[in-house]
Amino acid sequence: MLIFWLLGYVPMVLLLTWLVSMYLALVETRQRHMDWRHTLWWLQLTFLFHFAGYLALRGWFFYRRHRIAA
Repeated sequence: MLIFWLLGYVPMVLLLTWLVSMYLALVETRQRHMDWRHTLWWLQLTFLFHFAGYLALRGWFFYRRHRIAA
């Protein structure tokens, strides 16, 4: 996302998906009752890496859920 801002052009579809992934990351961390520092860290990761950051968040929750269940 940062590269597009540096170039001065952000496609609307990319901006919309970026906003959706930020919203989903916020909702996901709130549902897990995470500390505000962890929430901020995941939001920054999603901000920098866009959808890949959100997928990393989902993968981390999946890993934790199955590790705790085992």
